[in-house]
Amino acid sequence: MNNPFVRIVEPLDPKQPLKKFFNLSKLEDVRYARLPFSIRVLLEAAIRNCDEFLVKKGDVENILNWKVVQHKNVEVPFKPARVILQDFTGVPAVVDFAAMRDAVKKLGGDPEKINPICPADLVIDHSIQVDFNRRSDSLQKNQDLEFERNKERFEFLKWGSQAFKNMRIIPPGSGIIHQVNLEYLARVVMDQDGYYYPDSVVGTDSHTTMIDGLGVLGWGVGGIEAEAVMLGQPISMVLPEVVGYKLLGNPQPLVTSTDIVLTITKHLRQVGVVGKFVEFFGPGVAQLSIADRATIANMCPEYGATAAYFPVDDISIGYLIQTGRDKEKVMCTKKYLEAVGMLRDFKNSSQDPDFTQVVELDLHTVVPCCSGPKRPQDKVAVSDMKKDFETCLGAKQGFKGFQISPDRHNSVVKFNFEGCDFELGHGSVVIAAITSCTNTSNPSVMLGAGLLAKKAVEAGLTVKPYIKTSLSPGSGVVTYYLRESGVMSYLSQLGFDVVGYGCMTCIGNSGPLPEPVVEAITQGDLVAVGVLSGNRNFEGRVHPNTRANYLASPPLVIAYAIAGTVRIDFEKEPLGINASGKKIFLKDIWPTRNEIQAVERQFVIPGMFKEVYQKIETVNESWNALDAPSDKLYTWNPKSTYIKSPPFFDGLTLALQTPKTIEDAYVLLSFGDSVTTDHISPAGNIARNSPAARYLTSRGLTPREFNSYGSRRGNDAVMARGTFANIRLVNKFIDKQGPQTVHFPSGETLDVFDAAERYKQAGHPLIVLAGKEYGAGSSRDWAAKGPFLLGVKAVLAESYERIHRSNLVGMGVIPLQYLPGEDAGVLGLTGRERYTIVIPEKLKPQMNVQIKLDTGKTFHAIMRFDTDVELTYFHNGGILNYMIRKMAS
Repeated sequence: MNNPFVRIVEPLDPKQPLKKFFNLSKLEDVRYARLPFSIRVLLEAAIRNCDEFLVKKGDVENILNWKVVQHKNVEVPFKPARVILQDFTGVPAVVDFAAMRDAVKKLGGDPEKINPICPADLVIDHSIQVDFNRRSDSLQKNQDLEFERNKERFEFLKWGSQAFKNMRIIPPGSGIIHQVNLEYLARVVMDQDGYYYPDSVVGTDSHTTMIDGLGVLGWGVGGIEAEAVMLGQPISMVLPEVVGYKLLGNPQPLVTSTDIVLTITKHLRQVGVVGKFVEFFGPGVAQLSIADRATIANMCPEYGATAAYFPVDDISIGYLIQTGRDKEKVMCTKKYLEAVGMLRDFKNSSQDPDFTQVVELDLHTVVPCCSGPKRPQDKVAVSDMKKDFETCLGAKQGFKGFQISPDRHNSVVKFNFEGCDFELGHGSVVIAAITSCTNTSNPSVMLGAGLLAKKAVEAGLTVKPYIKTSLSPGSGVVTYYLRESGVMSYLSQLGFDVVGYGCMTCIGNSGPLPEPVVEAITQGDLVAVGVLSGNRNFEGRVHPNTRANYLASPPLVIAYAIAGTVRIDFEKEPLGINASGKKIFLKDIWPTRNEIQAVERQFVIPGMFKEVYQKIETVNESWNALDAPSDKLYTWNPKSTYIKSPPFFDGLTLALQTPKTIEDAYVLLSFGDSVTTDHISPAGNIARNSPAARYLTSRGLTPREFNSYGSRRGNDAVMARGTFANIRLVNKFIDKQGPQTVHFPSGETLDVFDAAERYKQAGHPLIVLAGKEYGAGSSRDWAAKGPFLLGVKAVLAESYERIHRSNLVGMGVIPLQYLPGEDAGVLGLTGRERYTIVIPEKLKPQMNVQIKLDTGKTFHAIMRFDTDVELTYFHNGGILNYMIRKMAS
């Protein structure tokens, strides 16, 4: 071992001399005990992987010296213990790997060198949709349709699991990636290749942070970056500041973990934690279960941090035992963490480390709340929901406004559904979904929903039949304890049958609404509502016909479903009137914390987890029956509309190309703030009048066979056409929402893809203008790959979401940022100019570059290549090109 820190290696147990660890306490450096626990994980990884090549002794010193270095924009390498993927991002990763093998072979290298070195798990959870609901066979019918639609994708993934080493596939129907990670995949401490070390993970899903709740340091990265990690590259990251979030007090009896996380999300958005770690501490943490902590960590992307870390404590150790982990391994885990000073006692303030800054929350001040109608950080107290929605109705179009004229606020549309007459108005609930890893991993809110359903049914309350209700648990364990505790039948009576095990409504796989409902919404131009226990509610994400979407706890999802509207004050107005004419209020059926905890203690037991997870890789018979090819190189089928060899590596040579100045670029699109990856590369339905639909129709498919953009991410021809195809896209060049832009040479208004094709055929480069938080939302690599294929050479924005900036870098698209105090308005940019971006021969991280306009104006912007490694990727035309050249040579 050429590691300069080999002197601190020793056995954890003298009786097992071959099981060793790097004993950080032997560093004998007083700085170690003052480091945030999250930074200690980075330090251990740097020490263990120190080879004076990829990881240097100077990197270790920088991390140890975190208190001084944190403000200096210093780059450090990090090698996570493992990688986790879901199928929407996993399919394009495997497509890239297959295409990289082809490229390495063409360049004379060994294609089998393209193989994961870092262990990777891929959980198939994004493909299932809510096509059927409110019936006992919904689960089976939705799963059958899932396989019918995705058979080709699934066969490809099965090929990948056999062709590549170190890649495990968790079949469809098993659960949601982050809940499966929490309950089954996470180790907390790794025991691999003769060494113990902290578990850590990066994932191709932004909510990978959920695992931080268990004390496993993890966060989301772009699919492109994850592929490099799988191939043995460290992540190059700026050593982050760490915000200490101190929790005090106890939650009130009616407050759920959902209310706590929505409160924290709004608070940390106001504090400003983008690009930082958040580490939780204080006596209030000891009041939270691991499920509660995981809920809070899950929504880390919504408050903008990189990670939201809860160090391991005795409650974490207890959770490992509760979820059926091997007791002997759990005891080794505890022994290791004690030895290296990473086991936390939240009630012992003498263990509190140094932080960049400290902010506090008294849990007793949290009140029941929702978030919406268009962003997860826009918290609304439940007591204010009615008033807030009615204010939003008339407010100017924006995050909190729909601009409905006052005379139409009380408009109603009558319609007939299944032989009965109903009315819809603004604020009517048409989707109510208990969904998402954020909440379905938490027994307290799931059992709370079940107990509320029981009391509601016993009180004679019902849910209107046209409301699309659904329950999509994050694992089979949830169904197990809902059934065993006796509440499942009551959920079913209110329409909340299990419809599938996957993300479903939370990612826009909500399926169709009944046609009479859609017609009524369209006829009245109604602001219809979706209420879901998810983590994202951006415009156009949940369903095209729900312009308002609110995040809420599972019990509140049921409450709003029963009420049928968000225009209700639960304190003053009844949920409904039963057959006896009695008014039933929400307070009459809301279960107490003691009730919920008593049921949880009795029914959430280790045996359930063991029974569900011991057969997770073999239980799906449809998956077992799939026939996958066994060749090491993939045989591409030219007739496939799901899997296609991408053009990213066409014409790639071993020689590097010198980056050139971008001359006279047109602006493809001009945006305001908070353009999300959903706007850039939607995952949901393929509109019948879209370029992607025209392409699929030309390949002989009918609209019923289109499936979703997310399921088509293995086909670049579909995804390029789906780039900027969100129906809620707001482009400053167009006076209405929609996926169109102006082609300036002709003056025509065209679909974005068609305009980009015109520019490309004429040899014109393109750029995109944007405001703050460009690329917020999901860690979607196609939000960078798509613009690259459209010919976008650079994006000029006020600020970027961390993962999306990384993805742009990974594709060789230049992320430019306005200088402080400047933006398009200050500089007088209309977007109708032509832009020349001067790229100098010698580049440095975060250097200023000159931009010249055809009007004669010039200004400067920051080139957001933040590290030397990112500049290396840029010189190679992207991270994957870099890896191919490295493997081929």
